[in-house]
Amino acid sequence: MTIRNLDRMLEPKSVALIGASPRPGSLGHTVLHRLKGAGFAGEIGLVNPNHAQIDGHDCASSIAELPFVPDLAVLVTPAVTVPGVIEELGAKGTRAAVVISAGVDVKSGLRQAMLDAAKPHMLRILGPNCVGLIVPGIGLDASFAQLTPQKGNLAILSQSGAIVTAMLDWAEPRGIGFSVVASLGDMADIDTADMLDYLARDSETKAILMYLEQVTHARKFMSAARSAARAKPVIVVKSGRSEASAKAAASHTGALAGSDAVYDAAFRRAGILRVDELDDLFNAAEALARQRPLRRDRLGIVTNGGGAGVLAADAIARNSGTLAEISAQTMAVLDEALPAHWSKGNPIDIIGDAGAERYEAAMQAVLEDDQIDAVLVMNCPTALASPLEAAQAVVKAESAHRAKGPSKPVLACWLGDATAGPGKEALEAAGLPVYSTPAAAIRGFSYLARHHQAQAALMRTPTAIGTDFTPDRSAAQAAMSPALEAGGRMLTEPEAKALLKAYGISTVPTEIASDAEAAGEIAATMLEDADAVVVKILSPDITHKSDIGGVRLNIASAAEARDAAAAMLAQAAERQPDAQIDGVVVQPMVPLKGAHELILGMSDDQVFGPVMLFGAGGTSVEVVADKALALPPLDMMLARDLIEQTRIYKLLKGYRDRPAVDLDAIALTLVRLSQLVAESPCVTELDINPLLATENGVVALDARVAVQPEAAAQKGHPRFALRPYPSEWDRIDEVKGERLHIRPIRPEDERFYSEFFEHLSSEDIHLRFFGTMKKMSHDQVARLTQLDYSRAMAFGAFPPGDSTLLGVARLAANPDLTEAEYAVIVRTDHKGEGLGWALMERLIDYARAEGIGLLYGDVLDGNQAMLSMCKELGFVERDHPDDRTLQRVELHLAS
Repeated sequence: MTIRNLDRMLEPKSVALIGASPRPGSLGHTVLHRLKGAGFAGEIGLVNPNHAQIDGHDCASSIAELPFVPDLAVLVTPAVTVPGVIEELGAKGTRAAVVISAGVDVKSGLRQAMLDAAKPHMLRILGPNCVGLIVPGIGLDASFAQLTPQKGNLAILSQSGAIVTAMLDWAEPRGIGFSVVASLGDMADIDTADMLDYLARDSETKAILMYLEQVTHARKFMSAARSAARAKPVIVVKSGRSEASAKAAASHTGALAGSDAVYDAAFRRAGILRVDELDDLFNAAEALARQRPLRRDRLGIVTNGGGAGVLAADAIARNSGTLAEISAQTMAVLDEALPAHWSKGNPIDIIGDAGAERYEAAMQAVLEDDQIDAVLVMNCPTALASPLEAAQAVVKAESAHRAKGPSKPVLACWLGDATAGPGKEALEAAGLPVYSTPAAAIRGFSYLARHHQAQAALMRTPTAIGTDFTPDRSAAQAAMSPALEAGGRMLTEPEAKALLKAYGISTVPTEIASDAEAAGEIAATMLEDADAVVVKILSPDITHKSDIGGVRLNIASAAEARDAAAAMLAQAAERQPDAQIDGVVVQPMVPLKGAHELILGMSDDQVFGPVMLFGAGGTSVEVVADKALALPPLDMMLARDLIEQTRIYKLLKGYRDRPAVDLDAIALTLVRLSQLVAESPCVTELDINPLLATENGVVALDARVAVQPEAAAQKGHPRFALRPYPSEWDRIDEVKGERLHIRPIRPEDERFYSEFFEHLSSEDIHLRFFGTMKKMSHDQVARLTQLDYSRAMAFGAFPPGDSTLLGVARLAANPDLTEAEYAVIVRTDHKGEGLGWALMERLIDYARAEGIGLLYGDVLDGNQAMLSMCKELGFVERDHPDDRTLQRVELHLAS
């Protein structure tokens, strides 16, 4: 819904408990005990019509009689009373409630009645049927958890109350504290996405831990998750990995796409780190919260035990990250500092008798090596040296390195227990994560590596290959129209190939023969240029042709084609008498020697909507089950990622005498398939199997496409978890007699920004960014070009052909799209040409179409040109509430 009024829930100044009870063991008494005992400094009010006092605390008989307006209410009353209580709270002025009560469900009608009561007051509800809410930093414990956790910088969001209490019990003896603990319950109103949006901006929260059972609003979740993951680590445990619920679908793609694999793809695209177990959740959080982010993922290992080092090296091979190559300079330093028989490589075995001096020297050397991004230091206890002194030496070296500037992550593994304890305590006191086994330490490092990889993926710039392609949309519509007019069905093979061709996907020429004689004639013509032809049955009711003998290969003559078609038509009629048989199709036989058979496809996931698939294809596709999934839309970078997740990728790179295939051609096919799906909402399922790939390119031999007219009627891509590129806003305009291409900015447009920035005067930079900048970093430009079109938009102005960027207008909306902040800038050498006005008009039209109520901007007092333009466009100017040098301009848009 929105983050509106979540501050009343998470930062309340006063709380009321509705249903407080004096009866020990009751829910009302347990929550009261927790609420009073956690140290909340604000007012606490109690409501129960049967008691004037409870445990020495005054108790109001009704909400109306409370002597103050509570920011937050906590409900533990019977389910049937909840809607009425919410109505009374809204009338009182309360704007947030934690509904712990169970039984407020859909079947009884109480859930909707509760929401209806809350809506007029914008009263936000956590729950119902939840353990409650804990914010240790302000002493708020509005829950029936068994303990109040200590203050910390980790937030927990859980869809299971039992998991909340288990996590608190696990964390307490380990000294782990929390900023927020939220049991989400049935998520009637506030859901995971709302909390992610709030916590992304919470300075007290350094990492967000989630236990998820399901995602209810995929697009909202993905927008919030991507935003939060850019700001801080987000780590999730998702139940249901073993769920045997693959969607029953006609195509291979539907059969291969399992729901848990789709969640994996969604988490990966959002930049969320997924772990398997609850202890992994905390271990990952501890590693990420205590350490600086990695620049790359090259690990150096220092150890006094060769075996431990080998175990660590083995473990890194099974996890994320790489073993670093030690630089020549560091090798020379280590040769000077270590015994002659040290390992001469990574892992750096400093020998079993290593004392503090040797540990310190080795640590200093690896910490200074630019080819090492993080260090794992290990100690195996011996009678020859002190594990405590070794730990103290590590702390000394790490502290000295940190004092020089940004430090590298250092992880420690002190093996053993009896003698390792004091060393572990010294390391932990210095803030270093300590592990008891090499495998556990490498898992800790792998969390850092995976988080680095996820963050890097969020900020990469895709290549511009294929971005100038325009599909033949009229041909695509013509290919789908017969099936849509029939009420929706699987396209015939010729229709499916015509659709692919319209989107630039290479297909085999295919002709329809209504009977066996026609098949022979077509084959005769094709055999003039081909060595052989293929004959396939043509029926909208037969999806997998080979299953009923509906495919004949390597036909070398017209007579053979005629006979094959006659036999095929008879056999199809016999095996599937109810099927509509429209004849056969004839196509040239494409040689398979040296080609890889692949499958590319899309299926509709129940939660996340369209999902793209890539993998090994052919008739054994389900048996081999070598596939990877990704959420569309795709660009060339994301398409390559998808390819690289499969086992067949190693073969595609070439081996022995087989050359590498054209990987860019495969990736471009995936990108265009993604575009087809985005621009054709009527397509509900699709696969190309096989797509033949060689070093010379790709060609689709067969394709299946299902369409439904109901899906075609949907606007705004509601099925997509990630809003696709809004091509409907890509237009050519005429501005002061000049043709101008104004379109939404794409990630690939980063290539224009360096030149664009060079053509901005220092004054224009100051007016736009309120400061001085010599150039923009990749990360800064990535944030300007990699847009979540659900919440943000940027329009770029280009000359026809998109040779250079002339100006940009952008807006960033709040999560509920009620208001958005705008900014606009035009190249200094193109000012006065009407670009700024044209861009602002397009931006205003877009904001109005999206239903945004308020468009506002902050303008420096000296920027008279901008203030004048805003006035002409209908903006109202007012003093900025926080800065005297700025004016706030606002445009209220008609609904």
